[in-house]
Amino acid sequence: MIDTLHIKNIGIIDDLSVNFSDGFNVLTGETGAGKTLIIDSLALLAGGRFSKDIIRTGEKNSIIEANILVNDDYVIVSREMNINGKNLCKIDGRMVTVNELKEYMKNIINIHGQHDNQIILDKSKHIEYVDKFAGSKLLKIRKEYEEEFNKRNIIKNELEKNYGDDKERQRKLDLLKYQLNEIESAKLKIGEDKELEEKRKMIMNKELIKESLNKSDYEMSEVTFDSLGNVIKCIEKIEEFDKKYSEILGQVRDIYYQVEEISRDLSNLKDDGYFEEDNRQEIEERLDLIFSLKRKYGDSIEDILKYSDELKKEIYDIENLEEHNNELKKQLEIIDSGLLDRSRKMHEIRIKVSEDLGNKITEELKDLEMKNAKFKVNIEYEEDGNFNKTGLDKIEFLISTNVGDSYKELVKIASGGEMSRIMLGIKNILSDVDEVPVLVFDEIDTGISGIAANRVADKLKKIAKKHQVLCITHLAVIAAKGEKNYYVSKNVVNNRTTTCIKQLDENEVLEEIARIASGEITEVSLEHARELRKRS
Repeated sequence: MIDTLHIKNIGIIDDLSVNFSDGFNVLTGETGAGKTLIIDSLALLAGGRFSKDIIRTGEKNSIIEANILVNDDYVIVSREMNINGKNLCKIDGRMVTVNELKEYMKNIINIHGQHDNQIILDKSKHIEYVDKFAGSKLLKIRKEYEEEFNKRNIIKNELEKNYGDDKERQRKLDLLKYQLNEIESAKLKIGEDKELEEKRKMIMNKELIKESLNKSDYEMSEVTFDSLGNVIKCIEKIEEFDKKYSEILGQVRDIYYQVEEISRDLSNLKDDGYFEEDNRQEIEERLDLIFSLKRKYGDSIEDILKYSDELKKEIYDIENLEEHNNELKKQLEIIDSGLLDRSRKMHEIRIKVSEDLGNKITEELKDLEMKNAKFKVNIEYEEDGNFNKTGLDKIEFLISTNVGDSYKELVKIASGGEMSRIMLGIKNILSDVDEVPVLVFDEIDTGISGIAANRVADKLKKIAKKHQVLCITHLAVIAAKGEKNYYVSKNVVNNRTTTCIKQLDENEVLEEIARIASGEITEVSLEHARELRKRS
């Protein structure tokens, strides 16, 4: 459930915080005060599409944050939207993408607004309601089906790719072989480019290097060796008299040998062949070749060699295309057999539950003052094996609203008020199997009144026994059912209009019910409000 909701800079909302309770939360208030903005904010927090136009005028960003109780632990979910279009989404402090936020929140909150009446008119969505009603057994099979269906699409795409006709395939093969030969003839070695660049650097600085080496070699001359040799001879004469002299003699001898080795190395380096012009040209040509291959096939020698392996595989696949395709076709046959089996199992389950679902929705509609309405779930099974992501079933909701009428598509029969009741009936039935803890209803009462409004209020209260329900309403009979009632208003603060929300105490609830019922608060309307409240 949503414990606390904080909204900043959304429309006319400046900075608003509200605590909700479990059960039935009702929001009422003035027209244009910002009630729908609160629902819109919840939709954005659930990963909905963001438009920068919703950011409060003069502000650079909007922030929506909620403290949500999930499995007895509180989780803080937030979304910050900037005027430049950037989003910053977090779940318990961890940054996530909008899609990750949407995936997480779909298990937390379900928002029913006016657009949902359009969704239910889309017959491609009807199968989702049936499958949710069918429950875990069908959903388990459907998950397995979807995994195999995705594999099937991958194989089909590979078969369709097939490198075109024979001429195109030969052109492709020639190109791949040319590229492979170009890479293999270079005989690349990992790390050689860095080694060559170091050698080139030495050649580019050969004058400085030669000058330094020649000078160093001169300084390490015979004079140095003669001096060290004389020191050794002198100390040898006295080493027997004291251990210290012997130790010094050993150190001088070490220095003599080290200097001798350094002198030899300097002499060799001075004559190193790297500085020859032919060697330089060879290095430049090799580096040019490596650079050319990098430009074509990868950013590094490792990438080029990896691409070479990919070329070999693709060449093999083309040259053995018929064998490869036959193997893919065998895999496809196995997958199709499994998909057909699972499609039939799903069809059997859907047939069983659809009659029950249709009967239950019919009963719901009777309760909602559509006494002559009959609801039917129509299922057609496609024998041609033209698999789609949900199987081989086509499911459509049909309705007959008057005695003697034939069943017709919802879009051809139902009015706005009837659609709201049909949707509520479905929500009520699915509430027993729906694990989403928070249900939001935005003006579910559109187009209804009288006894139908009473029935809608009862349904909402019933749903609230198993879910946290947030409901915006303009009907007194629904407001009277609220376990917690909130009044949304707009005020002018510092010459700017801003939305405010207040949880009402019992006396204020009665006054709000009276205002909604008659447009003004009088003793008669208050008495009516008390009567409605008693019936809740």
